Amino acid sequence: MKTKSYSTKCPVQQVTIWNGKKPSLLHLDMELTERCNNNCVHCYINLPAADLDARRNELSIFEIKKILHEASSLGCLDVCFTGGEPLLRDDFEEIYFFARRIGLRVMIVTNSTLITPSLTRLFNRIPPLRKIEVSVYGMDRESYESVSRVSGSFDAFQAGINLLLEHHVPFVARAALFPIGKEKLREFEAWASRIPWMDTPYAPITSPYLRCRGEQDARNADIKKMRLPPQQLLAVESRRTAEYIRGLRLFCANFCRIPGSMLFNCGAGMGKGNVDAYGNLQLCLILRHPDTVYSLKDGTIADALVNFFPRIRELQASDPLYLERCAQCFLRSLCEQCPAVSWLETRKIDGWLEYFCEFTHAQARFIGLLNEGELSWQVIDWKERVKNLLPVLSDENGRMLEVGGK
Repeated sequence: MKTKSYSTKCPVQQVTIWNGKKPSLLHLDMELTERCNNNCVHCYINLPAADLDARRNELSIFEIKKILHEASSLGCLDVCFTGGEPLLRDDFEEIYFFARRIGLRVMIVTNSTLITPSLTRLFNRIPPLRKIEVSVYGMDRESYESVSRVSGSFDAFQAGINLLLEHHVPFVARAALFPIGKEKLREFEAWASRIPWMDTPYAPITSPYLRCRGEQDARNADIKKMRLPPQQLLAVESRRTAEYIRGLRLFCANFCRIPGSMLFNCGAGMGKGNVDAYGNLQLCLILRHPDTVYSLKDGTIADALVNFFPRIRELQASDPLYLERCAQCFLRSLCEQCPAVSWLETRKIDGWLEYFCEFTHAQARFIGLLNEGELSWQVIDWKERVKNLLPVLSDENGRMLEVGGK
């Protein structure tokens, strides 16, 4: 005998607990600290774990709870705690418990070196409801610590992973293996495939960003050495050739267009927010241009979402090189260039990023959108080229059919 279900599943936007209005905020990222116990060569945010000035200026537990409470009242369902290394906070367990107690699903981004039996017991007793994300810097001590630059960090990483496995705490792993290479990625993927919860592959970090916070010339020189030339990077990213080509073509078919001078062509600041360790609300966690951040010590998330973020999203580019190239480039959505990455790389939100531009051109040539020597911002017949590459269509039954392209 069939029993009638007393519940139905539907998109969160259709839930009526907000009296017919869509929730203002669905997701919140919270950077609990900029400090980290590793010193990764590629990282754009890590301050020393013992940095007392940074620690003194971090949000208090009271301020964090206040922000989480407001986020929940705006309809937020998910919070991601990141850093730096969020587990460096002495009050992390209290922060975590509060977030779960008010009904938030919690994701944690960590290097796993500070995972303890106490934490795994807490995660068992009160599950985060989102998989923990563990950053992986190498599959052996030498490669791992050449990136983390902290002796003993590989053993601590392994100990944390083992605790999560032993106590059945769901987690996924994301690779940041430098210098990047096919063999390193294959080794990581073979290891990650044995993690019970790795049902969806997480894209590896292959293109580290520069660090433009104050004087960072030495650090940036190290990062540039780790960057593969665009053609070599393409060879790594396209190692699953057919799948890669199909994904690129589908993306271009849906998103390629001339953006014009408007800077924000993404969903930054729309239904989500990002709070840094000192209480600044940002459209994106890496966008820290002083004109684009909103202090929650002087205002509210609601005010930022309604009055501040919309104004920022209307900003127009003024840099001549950006207007000549990026603003006229039909591949703009495929490129890593965005106000946040531009800020990290050039200290401008409308800078032209040569490295990522060259890689995007290499991708476009790989799938037949550009010919050798062509520049994307000079292509006139781009609409026809994109149309001819359309990789999939739906038949009358909704099934996906492979068509066109090479």
